[in-house]
Amino acid sequence: MKARLKTKNFVFKGLKIVSWIIFIGLCIDAGGLIVNFIISLFKPEFVQNLYQKLDLHEMYESSKLAFFGMYGFILTIAILKAVLFYIVIVLVTKINISEPFNNFVSRLIYKISYYTLSIGLLSFIAKKLAKDLQHNGFVIDNLSQFWADSQAFILMSAVIYVIATIFSKGVEYQEELEETV
Repeated sequence: MKARLKTKNFVFKGLKIVSWIIFIGLCIDAGGLIVNFIISLFKPEFVQNLYQKLDLHEMYESSKLAFFGMYGFILTIAILKAVLFYIVIVLVTKINISEPFNNFVSRLIYKISYYTLSIGLLSFIAKKLAKDLQHNGFVIDNLSQFWADSQAFILMSAVIYVIATIFSKGVEYQEELEETV
């Protein structure tokens, strides 16, 4: 029994570390994209030297609406991914392994599923809009990296939602059991 508890604690410590690493990476990614966006507005000639060399200057010159739309999707998705992993960090930090079924954990798992679905849907919409822009002559080759995993996020949100629902039922049953005892 103690060996299993030690293994679970080790796994959760590993999850905390991995979650923090991913969160920091996503924050750096979002921050770099925000800086790119600001510099692309004021000094577009420097964009080729910046983070991910995301140069949409031609799109900006052709259509400001397309530029702000695509950059809006990129920034929103990057920020949502960082927020998602912040919630994961809160979950793995605050969860009590000996009594995991509580309303706080259940709400966080639901939140994770909603953020995951939002990322997936926004990525899917952005991918479709980017294809439409490409058909209208815009160069969007360097944008596909930002929403390549839209279907995976949508599927993952469904799985997490099912887990959240099961967890919610577990909380209800635990509360009923505590009331009867």
